[in-house]
Amino acid sequence: MAKTSNLYARIEPDVKEQAETILSILGIPASNAINMFYKQIILHKGLPFEVKIPAARPMDASAISEVEMDACLEKGYEDMLAGKTKSAQAVFANLRKDYGL
Repeated sequence: MAKTSNLYARIEPDVKEQAETILSILGIPASNAINMFYKQIILHKGLPFEVKIPAARPMDASAISEVEMDACLEKGYEDMLAGKTKSAQAVFANLRKDYGL
């Protein structure tokens, strides 16, 4: 089918630049990526990914004070002493399960 429809969208310049850099490395023109995205919307009958507000956001260590950092480290140490830990194997198994890796 001939590609004759146009799509105009306004996006943040840095988002466009970052995405197009990645697409360029992959050898995919932006128009092809958008076409793939639209086809996935059709296949999924909605967005092809979950859209929700995360329950917890990762902590940005640079945004907390030294006192807050010490409190977090102390809590982690106390949890370790109390046996509230998981093996690395269990953590990675959960990550693989949760994210389909």
